[in-house]
Amino acid sequence: MKDDDKNDKSLTPAILKLLDAGSVIYDKPATSKDAAYMASELVQCTLPHKDPKNIPEWVRRNGNITLSIKAGYKNDPKDPSRRIFIGYPYGSIPRLILFWIITEAIRTKSRRLELGHSLRGFMAELGLNSSNGSSGAKRSDARRLRNQMERLFNAFFSFEGSITQDGRIGTARLNMVIARATMLWWSEKSPEQGALWGSWIELGEDFYNAIIAAPVPVDMRALQALKQSPVALDLYAWLAREAFFAHKNGKSRFTSFEKLHNQFGGEYADLADFRKKAVKPALAKIKVVYPNLKLGKKQGGIEILPESLPALQPQSVTIEGTAEPQTPPKGELSLVAGQGQGGSERPLKTTSIELFRKRYPRLDPYACKIAFDMWLAGEGKTPPDNYDAAFLGFAKKWTAGKL
Repeated sequence: MKDDDKNDKSLTPAILKLLDAGSVIYDKPATSKDAAYMASELVQCTLPHKDPKNIPEWVRRNGNITLSIKAGYKNDPKDPSRRIFIGYPYGSIPRLILFWIITEAIRTKSRRLELGHSLRGFMAELGLNSSNGSSGAKRSDARRLRNQMERLFNAFFSFEGSITQDGRIGTARLNMVIARATMLWWSEKSPEQGALWGSWIELGEDFYNAIIAAPVPVDMRALQALKQSPVALDLYAWLAREAFFAHKNGKSRFTSFEKLHNQFGGEYADLADFRKKAVKPALAKIKVVYPNLKLGKKQGGIEILPESLPALQPQSVTIEGTAEPQTPPKGELSLVAGQGQGGSERPLKTTSIELFRKRYPRLDPYACKIAFDMWLAGEGKTPPDNYDAAFLGFAKKWTAGKL
Protein backbone atom coordinates (compact mmCIF):
# COMPACT_ATOMS: atom_id res chain seq x y z
CA MET A 1 0.00 0.00 0.00
CA LYS A 2 1.25 3.47 -0.85
CA ASP A 3 2.14 6.00 1.88
CA ASP A 4 -0.42 8.42 0.43
CA ASP A 5 -3.12 5.86 1.10
CA LYS A 6 -2.02 5.51 4.71
CA ASN A 7 -2.30 9.27 5.18
CA ASP A 8 -5.81 9.41 3.72
CA LYS A 9 -8.02 10.11 6.74
CA SER A 10 -11.10 8.88 4.88
CA LEU A 11 -9.83 5.31 5.10
CA THR A 12 -11.10 3.38 8.10
CA PRO A 13 -8.88 0.91 10.04
CA ALA A 14 -10.81 -1.97 8.43
CA ILE A 15 -10.14 -0.64 4.93
CA LEU A 16 -6.47 -0.08 5.76
CA LYS A 17 -6.14 -3.68 6.93
CA LEU A 18 -7.80 -4.88 3.73
CA LEU A 19 -5.43 -2.81 1.59
CA ASP A 20 -2.42 -4.08 3.54
CA ALA A 21 -3.54 -7.67 3.02
CA GLY A 22 -4.02 -7.03 -0.69
CA SER A 23 -0.53 -5.55 -0.98
CA VAL A 24 1.04 -8.58 0.70
CA ILE A 25 -0.88 -11.03 -1.49
CA TYR A 26 0.09 -9.08 -4.61
CA ASP A 27 3.79 -8.88 -3.70
CA LYS A 28 4.36 -12.28 -2.06
CA PRO A 29 3.25 -15.57 -3.66
CA ALA A 30 1.47 -17.94 -1.30
CA THR A 31 3.49 -20.61 0.47
CA SER A 32 2.25 -23.89 1.94
CA LYS A 33 1.35 -22.16 5.21
CA ASP A 34 -1.00 -19.83 3.30
CA ALA A 35 -2.94 -22.68 1.68
CA ALA A 36 -6.53 -23.26 2.76
CA TYR A 37 -9.28 -25.42 1.28
CA MET A 38 -13.08 -25.65 1.20
CA ALA A 39 -15.19 -28.59 0.04
CA SER A 40 -16.64 -27.96 -3.40
CA GLU A 41 -20.15 -28.87 -2.23
CA LEU A 42 -20.01 -26.28 0.57
CA VAL A 43 -18.98 -23.69 -2.01
CA GLN A 44 -22.08 -24.48 -4.06
CA CYS A 45 -24.44 -24.64 -1.05
CA THR A 46 -23.37 -22.58 1.94
CA LEU A 47 -24.26 -22.17 5.61
CA PRO A 48 -26.71 -19.54 6.91
CA HIS A 49 -25.43 -15.96 7.05
CA LYS A 50 -27.75 -15.00 9.90
CA ASP A 51 -29.14 -17.00 12.81
CA PRO A 52 -32.21 -18.95 11.60
CA LYS A 53 -33.34 -19.24 15.23
CA ASN A 54 -35.41 -22.22 16.37
CA ILE A 55 -36.80 -23.74 13.16
CA PRO A 56 -37.18 -27.48 12.38
CA GLU A 57 -34.87 -27.42 9.35
CA TRP A 58 -32.78 -24.90 7.39
CA VAL A 59 -32.55 -25.37 3.60
CA ARG A 60 -30.35 -23.91 0.84
CA ARG A 61 -30.85 -24.80 -2.84
CA ASN A 62 -28.54 -24.33 -5.80
CA GLY A 63 -29.85 -25.76 -9.05
CA ASN A 64 -30.55 -29.44 -8.48
CA ILE A 65 -28.51 -29.60 -5.26
CA THR A 66 -30.18 -29.08 -1.89
CA LEU A 67 -28.42 -28.71 1.46
CA SER A 68 -30.54 -29.10 4.56
CA ILE A 69 -29.29 -28.68 8.12
CA LYS A 70 -30.93 -29.74 11.35
CA ALA A 71 -29.65 -28.21 14.57
CA GLY A 72 -28.58 -30.32 17.52
CA TYR A 73 -29.60 -30.52 21.17
CA LYS A 74 -27.65 -31.00 24.39
CA ASN A 75 -28.32 -31.74 28.04
CA ASP A 76 -29.17 -28.81 30.25
CA PRO A 77 -26.22 -28.53 32.73
CA LYS A 78 -28.69 -27.44 35.43
CA ASP A 79 -31.17 -30.20 34.67
CA PRO A 80 -29.70 -33.26 32.83
CA SER A 81 -33.19 -34.59 32.17
CA ARG A 82 -33.92 -31.56 29.97
CA ARG A 83 -32.62 -31.06 26.42
CA ILE A 84 -31.59 -27.61 25.14
CA PHE A 85 -31.76 -26.45 21.52
CA ILE A 86 -28.17 -25.59 20.46
CA GLY A 87 -28.93 -23.63 17.30
CA TYR A 88 -27.61 -23.50 13.73
CA PRO A 89 -24.05 -22.60 12.71
CA TYR A 90 -24.14 -19.21 11.00
CA GLY A 91 -21.96 -16.26 10.05
CA SER A 92 -18.23 -16.08 9.43
CA ILE A 93 -16.84 -18.18 12.26
CA PRO A 94 -18.20 -21.63 11.26
CA ARG A 95 -16.97 -20.95 7.72
CA LEU A 96 -13.48 -20.22 9.04
CA ILE A 97 -13.66 -23.35 11.19
CA LEU A 98 -14.58 -25.40 8.10
CA PHE A 99 -11.68 -23.92 6.13
CA TRP A 100 -9.33 -24.91 8.96
CA ILE A 101 -10.82 -28.39 9.36
CA ILE A 102 -10.64 -29.23 5.65
CA THR A 103 -7.11 -27.86 5.31
CA GLU A 104 -5.93 -29.76 8.37
CA ALA A 105 -7.58 -33.00 7.22
CA ILE A 106 -5.83 -32.71 3.86
CA ARG A 107 -2.51 -31.90 5.49
CA THR A 108 -2.60 -34.70 8.07
CA LYS A 109 -4.61 -37.26 6.03
CA SER A 110 -6.41 -38.06 9.25
CA ARG A 111 -9.99 -37.93 10.47
CA ARG A 112 -8.80 -37.07 13.97
CA LEU A 113 -7.68 -33.46 14.22
CA GLU A 114 -5.84 -32.01 17.20
CA LEU A 115 -7.17 -28.55 17.97
CA GLY A 116 -4.36 -27.51 20.28
CA HIS A 117 -4.02 -27.18 24.04
CA SER A 118 -5.52 -23.70 24.24
CA LEU A 119 -8.28 -21.75 22.60
CA ARG A 120 -5.78 -19.01 21.81
CA GLY A 121 -3.66 -21.29 19.61
CA PHE A 122 -6.61 -22.43 17.55
CA MET A 123 -8.01 -18.92 17.24
CA ALA A 124 -4.67 -17.72 15.92
CA GLU A 125 -4.92 -20.34 13.17
CA LEU A 126 -8.22 -18.77 12.14
CA GLY A 127 -6.99 -15.19 12.45
CA LEU A 128 -9.26 -14.47 15.42
CA ASN A 129 -8.31 -12.48 18.51
CA SER A 130 -8.37 -14.37 21.80
CA SER A 131 -7.68 -11.14 23.69
CA ASN A 132 -10.99 -9.69 22.52
CA GLY A 133 -13.11 -10.05 25.62
CA SER A 134 -11.24 -13.06 27.01
CA SER A 135 -13.20 -12.64 30.24
CA GLY A 136 -16.19 -14.19 28.49
CA ALA A 137 -17.91 -11.06 27.17
CA LYS A 138 -20.90 -11.78 24.98
CA ARG A 139 -19.25 -10.59 21.76
CA SER A 140 -15.75 -11.92 22.44
CA ASP A 141 -14.11 -13.98 19.70
CA ALA A 142 -13.46 -16.72 22.26
CA ARG A 143 -17.10 -16.98 23.23
CA ARG A 144 -18.37 -16.78 19.65
CA LEU A 145 -15.91 -19.43 18.47
CA ARG A 146 -16.87 -21.88 21.19
CA ASN A 147 -20.59 -21.29 20.55
CA GLN A 148 -20.28 -21.77 16.79
CA MET A 149 -18.11 -24.87 17.20
CA GLU A 150 -20.83 -26.38 19.36
CA ARG A 151 -23.48 -25.53 16.77
CA LEU A 152 -21.38 -26.84 13.85
CA PHE A 153 -20.27 -30.08 15.47
CA ASN A 154 -23.78 -31.00 16.67
CA ALA A 155 -25.62 -30.19 13.44
CA PHE A 156 -26.88 -32.86 11.03
CA PHE A 157 -26.23 -32.19 7.32
CA SER A 158 -28.02 -33.67 4.32
CA PHE A 159 -27.15 -33.18 0.63
CA GLU A 160 -29.72 -34.24 -1.95
CA GLY A 161 -29.75 -34.05 -5.74
CA SER A 162 -30.49 -35.85 -8.96
CA ILE A 163 -27.95 -38.16 -10.60
CA THR A 164 -27.66 -39.98 -13.90
CA GLN A 165 -25.98 -43.34 -14.25
CA ASP A 166 -26.17 -45.98 -16.98
CA GLY A 167 -28.93 -44.01 -18.67
CA ARG A 168 -31.05 -43.94 -15.53
CA ILE A 169 -32.15 -40.86 -13.57
CA GLY A 170 -32.47 -41.00 -9.82
CA THR A 171 -32.26 -39.04 -6.60
CA ALA A 172 -29.24 -39.35 -4.34
CA ARG A 173 -28.89 -38.29 -0.73
CA LEU A 174 -26.00 -38.23 1.69
CA ASN A 175 -26.70 -37.70 5.39
CA MET A 176 -23.70 -36.87 7.53
CA VAL A 177 -22.25 -35.14 10.54
CA ILE A 178 -19.04 -33.12 10.44
CA ALA A 179 -17.72 -34.35 13.76
CA ARG A 180 -18.37 -37.95 14.79
CA ALA A 181 -16.76 -37.36 18.18
CA THR A 182 -15.30 -34.36 20.04
CA MET A 183 -13.33 -33.68 23.19
CA LEU A 184 -13.02 -30.01 24.12
CA TRP A 185 -11.18 -28.93 27.25
CA TRP A 186 -11.03 -25.21 26.64
CA SER A 187 -12.24 -22.39 28.84
CA GLU A 188 -13.83 -19.47 26.99
CA LYS A 189 -13.21 -17.25 30.04
CA SER A 190 -9.48 -18.02 30.02
CA PRO A 191 -8.55 -18.96 26.43
CA GLU A 192 -4.85 -18.56 27.13
CA GLN A 193 -4.94 -21.28 29.79
CA GLY A 194 -3.48 -24.56 28.58
CA ALA A 195 -5.44 -27.75 29.12
CA LEU A 196 -4.15 -30.90 30.78
CA TRP A 197 -5.21 -32.90 27.72
CA GLY A 198 -5.44 -31.68 24.16
CA SER A 199 -8.77 -30.93 22.54
CA TRP A 200 -9.63 -32.88 19.40
CA ILE A 201 -12.39 -33.77 16.96
CA GLU A 202 -12.89 -36.89 14.88
CA LEU A 203 -14.51 -36.18 11.52
CA GLY A 204 -17.39 -38.26 10.26
CA GLU A 205 -16.27 -40.76 7.61
CA ASP A 206 -18.65 -39.53 4.90
CA PHE A 207 -17.66 -35.92 5.52
CA TYR A 208 -13.97 -36.78 5.46
CA ASN A 209 -14.25 -38.71 2.20
CA ALA A 210 -16.10 -35.80 0.61
CA ILE A 211 -13.70 -33.03 1.65
CA ILE A 212 -10.47 -34.75 0.60
CA ALA A 213 -11.79 -35.63 -2.86
CA ALA A 214 -11.34 -32.35 -4.72
CA PRO A 215 -11.33 -29.30 -2.43
CA VAL A 216 -11.31 -25.71 -3.66
CA PRO A 217 -7.92 -24.06 -2.90
CA VAL A 218 -7.84 -20.49 -1.56
CA ASP A 219 -5.39 -18.13 0.14
CA MET A 220 -5.65 -18.07 3.94
CA ARG A 221 -4.44 -14.45 3.95
CA ALA A 222 -7.50 -13.47 1.94
CA LEU A 223 -9.78 -15.36 4.32
CA GLN A 224 -8.37 -13.48 7.27
CA ALA A 225 -8.93 -10.18 5.46
CA LEU A 226 -12.53 -11.10 4.60
CA LYS A 227 -13.39 -12.80 7.88
CA GLN A 228 -15.92 -10.19 9.01
CA SER A 229 -18.29 -10.93 6.11
CA PRO A 230 -19.82 -14.40 5.55
CA VAL A 231 -21.05 -13.24 2.13
CA ALA A 232 -17.52 -12.20 1.15
CA LEU A 233 -16.11 -15.54 2.32
CA ASP A 234 -18.71 -17.48 0.31
CA LEU A 235 -18.31 -15.35 -2.79
CA TYR A 236 -14.50 -15.49 -2.61
CA ALA A 237 -14.44 -19.30 -2.46
CA TRP A 238 -16.98 -19.50 -5.30
CA LEU A 239 -14.98 -17.06 -7.46
CA ALA A 240 -11.81 -19.08 -6.81
CA ARG A 241 -13.58 -22.19 -8.10
CA GLU A 242 -15.07 -20.41 -11.12
CA ALA A 243 -11.77 -18.69 -11.99
CA PHE A 244 -10.03 -22.06 -12.03
CA PHE A 245 -12.50 -23.44 -14.59
CA ALA A 246 -12.48 -20.27 -16.70
CA HIS A 247 -8.69 -20.30 -16.87
CA LYS A 248 -8.42 -24.05 -17.47
CA ASN A 249 -11.04 -24.13 -20.24
CA GLY A 250 -10.09 -20.78 -21.78
CA LYS A 251 -13.73 -19.63 -21.68
CA SER A 252 -15.55 -16.99 -19.66
CA ARG A 253 -18.03 -18.20 -17.05
CA PHE A 254 -21.17 -16.21 -16.29
CA THR A 255 -23.65 -16.56 -13.44
CA SER A 256 -26.74 -14.39 -13.11
CA PHE A 257 -27.53 -12.44 -9.96
CA GLU A 258 -30.75 -14.41 -9.74
CA LYS A 259 -28.84 -17.69 -9.49
CA LEU A 260 -26.36 -16.16 -7.04
CA HIS A 261 -29.31 -15.01 -4.94
CA ASN A 262 -30.59 -18.59 -4.77
CA GLN A 263 -27.10 -19.82 -3.91
CA PHE A 264 -25.98 -17.20 -1.38
CA GLY A 265 -28.78 -14.76 -0.70
CA GLY A 266 -31.43 -16.70 1.16
CA GLU A 267 -31.55 -14.02 3.87
CA TYR A 268 -32.30 -11.30 1.30
CA ALA A 269 -35.91 -11.42 0.08
CA ASP A 270 -35.32 -8.82 -2.63
CA LEU A 271 -32.88 -9.51 -5.50
CA ALA A 272 -31.94 -5.83 -5.90
CA ASP A 273 -31.30 -5.60 -2.17
CA PHE A 274 -29.07 -8.67 -2.31
CA ARG A 275 -27.07 -7.23 -5.21
CA LYS A 276 -26.66 -3.79 -3.63
CA LYS A 277 -26.10 -4.67 0.04
CA ALA A 278 -24.40 -8.07 -0.23
CA VAL A 279 -22.72 -8.75 -3.58
CA LYS A 280 -21.45 -5.28 -4.46
CA PRO A 281 -19.58 -4.53 -1.17
CA ALA A 282 -18.30 -8.12 -0.93
CA LEU A 283 -17.00 -8.03 -4.49
CA ALA A 284 -15.19 -4.74 -3.84
CA LYS A 285 -13.32 -6.35 -0.92
CA ILE A 286 -12.55 -9.54 -2.83
CA LYS A 287 -10.97 -7.62 -5.72
CA VAL A 288 -8.45 -6.14 -3.27
CA VAL A 289 -7.25 -9.53 -1.97
CA TYR A 290 -7.65 -11.45 -5.24
CA PRO A 291 -5.50 -9.51 -7.72
CA ASN A 292 -5.55 -12.34 -10.29
CA LEU A 293 -9.34 -12.25 -10.59
CA LYS A 294 -10.45 -10.70 -13.87
CA LEU A 295 -14.13 -9.86 -14.30
CA GLY A 296 -16.02 -8.97 -17.46
CA LYS A 297 -18.66 -6.30 -18.01
CA LYS A 298 -21.62 -8.48 -18.93
CA GLN A 299 -24.78 -7.15 -17.30
CA GLY A 300 -27.13 -9.07 -15.04
CA GLY A 301 -24.57 -11.12 -13.16
CA ILE A 302 -20.87 -11.85 -12.68
CA GLU A 303 -18.63 -12.80 -15.59
CA ILE A 304 -15.28 -14.42 -14.80
CA LEU A 305 -12.78 -14.04 -17.64
CA PRO A 306 -10.32 -16.76 -18.71
CA GLU A 307 -7.43 -14.37 -17.95
CA SER A 308 -8.19 -15.02 -14.28
CA LEU A 309 -5.81 -17.23 -12.34
CA PRO A 310 -6.63 -19.57 -9.45
CA ALA A 311 -6.61 -17.93 -6.02
CA LEU A 312 -3.81 -20.29 -5.04
CA GLN A 313 -1.18 -20.95 -7.68
CA PRO A 314 -0.45 -24.70 -7.98
CA GLN A 315 3.21 -24.07 -8.78
CA SER A 316 3.74 -22.21 -5.50
CA VAL A 317 1.72 -24.42 -3.15
CA THR A 318 1.44 -28.20 -3.24
CA ILE A 319 -0.17 -30.37 -0.58
CA GLU A 320 0.31 -34.03 -1.35
CA GLY A 321 -2.87 -35.91 -2.02
CA THR A 322 -5.06 -33.06 -3.27
CA ALA A 323 -6.59 -32.90 -6.70
CA GLU A 324 -7.86 -30.13 -8.92
CA PRO A 325 -11.53 -29.25 -8.46
CA GLN A 326 -13.54 -30.77 -11.28
CA THR A 327 -16.84 -29.74 -12.83
CA PRO A 328 -19.55 -32.28 -11.99
CA PRO A 329 -21.44 -33.57 -15.05
CA LYS A 330 -24.69 -31.68 -15.57
CA GLY A 331 -27.51 -33.12 -13.51
CA GLU A 332 -25.33 -34.98 -11.00
CA LEU A 333 -24.78 -34.37 -7.33
CA SER A 334 -21.05 -34.73 -6.95
CA LEU A 335 -20.98 -35.26 -3.20
CA VAL A 336 -23.29 -38.25 -3.46
CA ALA A 337 -22.51 -39.58 -6.90
CA GLY A 338 -18.80 -38.86 -6.78
CA GLN A 339 -18.36 -38.55 -10.53
CA GLY A 340 -16.75 -35.35 -11.68
CA GLN A 341 -15.09 -34.67 -8.33
CA GLY A 342 -11.59 -35.50 -9.37
CA GLY A 343 -9.57 -37.47 -11.86
CA SER A 344 -10.89 -39.58 -14.69
CA GLU A 345 -14.36 -39.28 -16.19
CA ARG A 346 -14.27 -43.04 -16.90
CA PRO A 347 -17.46 -44.45 -15.33
CA LEU A 348 -17.52 -47.60 -13.25
CA LYS A 349 -19.58 -50.56 -14.40
CA THR A 350 -22.64 -51.34 -12.34
CA THR A 351 -21.21 -54.78 -11.55
CA SER A 352 -18.05 -53.18 -10.13
CA ILE A 353 -20.09 -50.85 -7.94
CA GLU A 354 -22.18 -53.75 -6.65
CA LEU A 355 -19.07 -55.85 -5.99
CA PHE A 356 -17.44 -53.00 -4.07
CA ARG A 357 -20.56 -52.53 -1.93
CA LYS A 358 -20.73 -56.27 -1.27
CA ARG A 359 -17.10 -56.35 -0.11
CA TYR A 360 -17.17 -53.03 1.78
CA PRO A 361 -20.82 -52.38 2.73
CA ARG A 362 -20.06 -49.35 4.90
CA LEU A 363 -17.91 -47.51 2.36
CA ASP A 364 -18.72 -45.34 -0.65
CA PRO A 365 -17.51 -46.73 -4.01
CA TYR A 366 -17.50 -43.25 -5.54
CA ALA A 367 -15.23 -41.87 -2.81
CA CYS A 368 -12.87 -44.75 -3.60
CA LYS A 369 -13.11 -43.96 -7.32
CA ILE A 370 -12.10 -40.37 -6.56
CA ALA A 371 -9.10 -41.58 -4.56
CA PHE A 372 -8.16 -43.98 -7.37
CA ASP A 373 -8.32 -41.27 -10.01
CA MET A 374 -6.30 -38.95 -7.79
CA TRP A 375 -3.70 -41.68 -7.29
CA LEU A 376 -3.46 -42.25 -11.05
CA ALA A 377 -2.97 -38.52 -11.61
CA GLY A 378 -0.39 -38.28 -8.84
CA GLU A 379 1.57 -41.18 -10.35
CA GLY A 380 1.35 -39.62 -13.81
CA LYS A 381 -0.54 -42.64 -15.14
CA THR A 382 -3.35 -42.72 -17.68
CA PRO A 383 -6.50 -44.71 -16.87
CA PRO A 384 -5.75 -48.38 -17.66
CA ASP A 385 -7.68 -50.28 -20.31
CA ASN A 386 -9.13 -52.60 -17.68
CA TYR A 387 -10.20 -49.68 -15.50
CA ASP A 388 -12.67 -51.56 -13.31
CA ALA A 389 -10.25 -54.38 -12.45
CA ALA A 390 -7.56 -51.84 -11.57
CA PHE A 391 -10.08 -49.93 -9.47
CA LEU A 392 -11.03 -53.03 -7.47
CA GLY A 393 -7.36 -53.83 -6.90
CA PHE A 394 -6.80 -50.30 -5.66
CA ALA A 395 -9.90 -50.52 -3.45
CA LYS A 396 -8.44 -53.48 -1.55
CA LYS A 397 -5.44 -51.38 -0.46
CA TRP A 398 -7.44 -48.16 -0.06
CA THR A 399 -9.98 -49.71 2.30
CA ALA A 400 -7.17 -51.28 4.33
CA GLY A 401 -5.55 -47.86 4.76
CA LYS A 402 -2.43 -48.83 2.79
CA LEU A 403 -2.73 -45.89 0.33
